[in-house]
Amino acid sequence: MERRSFLKKAGVAGAAAAAVSAPALAADTPVIRWRLASSFPKSLDTIYGAAERMSKRISELTGGKFQIRVFPAGEIAPGNQVLDVVQNGTVECGHTAGYYYVGKNKAFAFDTSLPFGLTSRQQNAWLYYGGGLKAMRELYAQYNIINFPGGNTGCQMGGWFRQEVKSMADLKGLKMRIPGFGGEIMAKLGAIPQSLPAGDIYPALEKGTIDATEWVGPYDDEKLGFYKVAPFYYYPGFWEPGPNLSFYVNNKQWAKLPKEYQQAFEVAAAEANLTMLAQYDAQNPQALVRLLQKGVKLKKYPADIMKAAQTIAFQLYEEEAKKNPAFGKIYGPWKKFRALEHGWFNLAEQGMESFMYTNRSK
Repeated sequence: MERRSFLKKAGVAGAAAAAVSAPALAADTPVIRWRLASSFPKSLDTIYGAAERMSKRISELTGGKFQIRVFPAGEIAPGNQVLDVVQNGTVECGHTAGYYYVGKNKAFAFDTSLPFGLTSRQQNAWLYYGGGLKAMRELYAQYNIINFPGGNTGCQMGGWFRQEVKSMADLKGLKMRIPGFGGEIMAKLGAIPQSLPAGDIYPALEKGTIDATEWVGPYDDEKLGFYKVAPFYYYPGFWEPGPNLSFYVNNKQWAKLPKEYQQAFEVAAAEANLTMLAQYDAQNPQALVRLLQKGVKLKKYPADIMKAAQTIAFQLYEEEAKKNPAFGKIYGPWKKFRALEHGWFNLAEQGMESFMYTNRSK
């Protein structure tokens, strides 16, 4: 009798707890099914997985009523055409990188990363509290899209090379897969930039169609196997100090969503944004150790390349700001924000990190 009474009470308590944790949605809230086009292959579980994580959380937050099916690059559209299929309504949403679309407007680069720009933390600070998200949404609105921060890889590596790079002279005529402003800088340094989606990079590197490539960092690069044909691994990836990924939503579809679903999307996107960076920060050190054990030759970019690249980068920005109103409107405030952030991080973060990294505990 006592056992039955206990179970009954436990059942009531469990039901009450479930009621408290269940989403507070109206009974007539609609069932909605969306599709999301990703720019990334399913094999890259961290960068692709951000969209799957968001989709899962949205379903949980809405009691399964709002579901988003994620499609990897190539199934609905090539990885560099996600903006297009969201803009025209082929899919309701997407997960991609703004700098893939600098051919439409170079101002899209701000949404991801500019060479020698902001670190991952600074990029998030700019987007959420420095006016960046507002500025980018004004640009995306022209393409029938609303954007949400959707992950960050942290500072990337500087790429894989078939031959060692000892000075700027070694970049002359070198064919390298590198998009956006990074590609323009490499071109000014004498290289020949190429644009290739993830799935096409390894075959091109293996056949010698390209001499070098950049992607993300050790965890993803190991999966793609670049070390098998290009043993020299350079750092740092100065063109991507803190690249942000974005979720895109078709504006008309967004406006149709119940407010509760909009809130679920925003919360789930923010969680995916935070989680991706944490995953890469945990996975990259282990992957780098494995790569070094496989014979990878880790190299730092020569100082002359770094200095020349930084000078070229800001020359390009100043030129673009003068001829492109959309770029110029964002660039001025972004540049001021960057200066303040770099001053603070140099004082607090680098001051502490420099000591810790050079005086490691035994």
